[in-house]
Amino acid sequence: MKKIYYHLISLILMSSMALSCNKYLDIVPDDVGTLDYAFRNRNEAENYLFGCYSTMQRQSDVIYNPGFTISAEVVYPVLETQFFNSTGFDFIRGTQSSSNPVLPKWGEMYRAIRRCNIMLENMDKPIDLRDDEKKRWTAETKFLKAYYHYMLIRMYGPVILIKENNPVDVDVEQTKRKRATLDESFDYVISLMDEAIPDLPPIIENRAQEFGRITKFMAMAVKAEMLATAASPLFNGNPDYAGYKDKDGRDLFPASYDAQKWNKAAIACKEAIDECEEQGLHLYTDVPTSGIGNDVSDELKKVLTLQNIITQRWEENPELVWALNHGFNYQGYTIPKLTTLAIGTSNSHPSNWAVPMATTELFYTNNGVPINEDHTWDYTNRYAIETGDEANKHYIKQGYETVKAHFNREHRFYAAIGFDGGIWFGNGQTQEANAYHVQARGVTGIAGPKSLNSTNITGYWPKKLTHYMSVFDAQLTPTNFQISLIRFAGLYLLYAEALNEAENSPTEEVYTYIDKVRERAGLEGVREAWSAYSRTPAKPTTKDGLRQIIRQERRIELAFEGQAGWDLRRWKELQSVLGRPVQGWNVNEENVVSYYRPTTVIIPVFGLRDYLWPLNNTDVVVNENLTQNPYW
Repeated sequence: MKKIYYHLISLILMSSMALSCNKYLDIVPDDVGTLDYAFRNRNEAENYLFGCYSTMQRQSDVIYNPGFTISAEVVYPVLETQFFNSTGFDFIRGTQSSSNPVLPKWGEMYRAIRRCNIMLENMDKPIDLRDDEKKRWTAETKFLKAYYHYMLIRMYGPVILIKENNPVDVDVEQTKRKRATLDESFDYVISLMDEAIPDLPPIIENRAQEFGRITKFMAMAVKAEMLATAASPLFNGNPDYAGYKDKDGRDLFPASYDAQKWNKAAIACKEAIDECEEQGLHLYTDVPTSGIGNDVSDELKKVLTLQNIITQRWEENPELVWALNHGFNYQGYTIPKLTTLAIGTSNSHPSNWAVPMATTELFYTNNGVPINEDHTWDYTNRYAIETGDEANKHYIKQGYETVKAHFNREHRFYAAIGFDGGIWFGNGQTQEANAYHVQARGVTGIAGPKSLNSTNITGYWPKKLTHYMSVFDAQLTPTNFQISLIRFAGLYLLYAEALNEAENSPTEEVYTYIDKVRERAGLEGVREAWSAYSRTPAKPTTKDGLRQIIRQERRIELAFEGQAGWDLRRWKELQSVLGRPVQGWNVNEENVVSYYRPTTVIIPVFGLRDYLWPLNNTDVVVNENLTQNPYW
């Protein structure tokens, strides 16, 4: 079994290539001289190929990923002065419109598709390009072309398929293309993936120069995700879109549910898993050693392992299936102020990305079942005050008053969530006995609100998005990392989901792949945990019950990784999630009883129409063959 490193395009490589190919990114088809120059030899053509990759890089910046900002997993306050583009976070406040869509991708993706078509049309021109390179570059370009179409499909539904660019002398009326049906759209991207996969390399051999180039296992995992999306309730016989037609009277959405779509997704997931395992991928289980003293408990080791799944360097992470180069540059928003010196950095590092209470309550008890199902856990009195004790000292500051909801939770809760009284290991402190804890109550709390800019409006921080070796004191010194687009645990759970949906009742293999993820989290298997601790012990034995379990497992395991927004959409659950007020604690209060009162901070606005993005009104006016999306 080969040992490989998993990676995506390095910043230095992409920066240098972007500089060399910027002049080609906006090539117009009739600029023959420029095109000839762009493909005059292998080096110039390779620069153009990386221009095709360039659009992909921006998608790894979480603030431009609707799956991250529009899920209400993390919320952001409304400020007079914004420190980054907060448009995506504002979506849940009802800012979506057809006159000015939030985070639109329509034009951006079609420009990227056009570049890919130009690349494919000119692949034969470089006379010094070897045949094996031509096959690989063609496969990479087809992958990118398929993925850019897919990004449009999951946002807009049926799309215009740009299989070839228009010729330079085309009549303007022929440029006004129609949307394909949803099934045609998915079929096309899958066909492109099937064409690309055989000619992609199994691994990247030349890591120094080819970090981030697409491999076979990456493409197979993406294909599995595409098929699972096509099979999901939003797109598979959704009655909300029944009878929605284009201007020629064609139904754009499938009229009925097709169970075979889940079979196809399950097969693709298993093939992707097998290929990943063949290339050495596996779940990350290492205990980090850098910046850690000798007195670290087993409890803290487990928390750090789970936290490090995300923050581990990608070339050392065997779980990373696909990531992009763009680093996570927002640790100044995800880490609370832990020292008095950090208080003076409120404007540059405001610590104000907040986790809603509902997100924190997704995480299981330490028995591995939901908090409202565990018959040994006091759900009714979860907001009662309790003091940190010896038994919980690895997670909660001993002697500190907090709420019962923070006690006896699974390790992923403590790895993912920062809370008042919670232990925050790291930040330059290497000894567990001297670990920091969060003090969030009122203005006197070090992490408490000091100004509008530096207020965490719920009292919870996405700890998972902070490297334990990052130091936030008089200034922020981050240890950088990238967030994956697909990791192996997510692929396991996607396979379990597809299998469960494809069969009439749960099979042994479904449990196997859920339990692989749970075991790494330190939990018993699904059937064992529910049988021993749940008020509904038979829940995992039914298709509907196991569906609920798998979906919650995905939301826990992949929390804050930009997946929840897409999952909740395809499951048609986002309207339910955003149909409830976003709540947190009464963060301006210093008194413990006053602080721990659930407080509404946002009333989300999300309707049925918001599952799909609207086309910009201007595009619909310019191209009369386009039909606006349902309910817009």
